[in-house]
Amino acid sequence: MIDRSLIGKTYPPFYSDVTEEKIRLFAKATGQTNPIHFLIKSAKKEGYPSLLAPLTFLTTVSYEQEDPYKYLKDLNIELGQFLHANQEYTYFSPVCAGDRIKMESKLSDLFDKRGGRLQFLVFRSTYTNQDKVIVAKSKTTLVVR
Repeated sequence: MIDRSLIGKTYPPFYSDVTEEKIRLFAKATGQTNPIHFLIKSAKKEGYPSLLAPLTFLTTVSYEQEDPYKYLKDLNIELGQFLHANQEYTYFSPVCAGDRIKMESKLSDLFDKRGGRLQFLVFRSTYTNQDKVIVAKSKTTLVVR
């Protein structure tokens, strides 16, 4: 069983620079076709200051950290023991190339099902841009077997 005393554990903020290249690569990898993700002229025509990041782009921010799986070590979970069960985002402001995003995360809940055979971890993250504007919040649920 995962130590429930870890509920509420926060992780140090992480900063990520949103670049045109990152947006274009993510947009291409996820099959985006809207030119606002590829062409600055198209993004500006739609009122954005630069390329617009696709909605799920913020998922990539956590993987840029030096140790993106530190939370697994903290919880004594091996990489092969968990699955990504759910991801929810609430957006407040667009993310564009040129933004510097600060991600702050915490373990907000632990619960189990099937008599403890499946344990669920819930992480909540807040994403703030360089102007201290919260651009999004996320809820990530992982299942440990």
